[in-house]
Amino acid sequence: MIITSSVIFLPCRDICRTYAFYHEVLKLPVAQKQGENLYIFDTGYGYWGFCQYADGRPPLSGPQGVCLSLNLETSDEVLHTYERLKDLCDIYKAPQKHPDFPVFSFFIKDPDGYLVEFQKIHDPDRSLKNMALQIK
Repeated sequence: MIITSSVIFLPCRDICRTYAFYHEVLKLPVAQKQGENLYIFDTGYGYWGFCQYADGRPPLSGPQGVCLSLNLETSDEVLHTYERLKDLCDIYKAPQKHPDFPVFSFFIKDPDGYLVEFQKIHDPDRSLKNMALQIK
């Protein structure tokens, strides 16, 4: 088996608001639109799918919910992205160095309350690379 990418699918309340947030505000490209209620966004190293399910299932957000992280190339890029988004989004936590991990990041909330983190990981021994994973 060769894994070439991954998609996480998350429920949302309003697919139009979700589309506007991820595509128009965050500028993530749409990889696929499936029907009227599902968009898959390309993060560059994987995919985030959002679906407004017919059964009305709630988002997995809130204090015990999901955090979606985007890894940026530099801490300066984290700051630049924060400056671009701070007046467009609900800022959850301003840019700062994490007290326990080698990470510099900030957090925003999407329309359903999912936390979205923009981070630079400062650990050269554990870089995250875009490559196919082969499992035997």
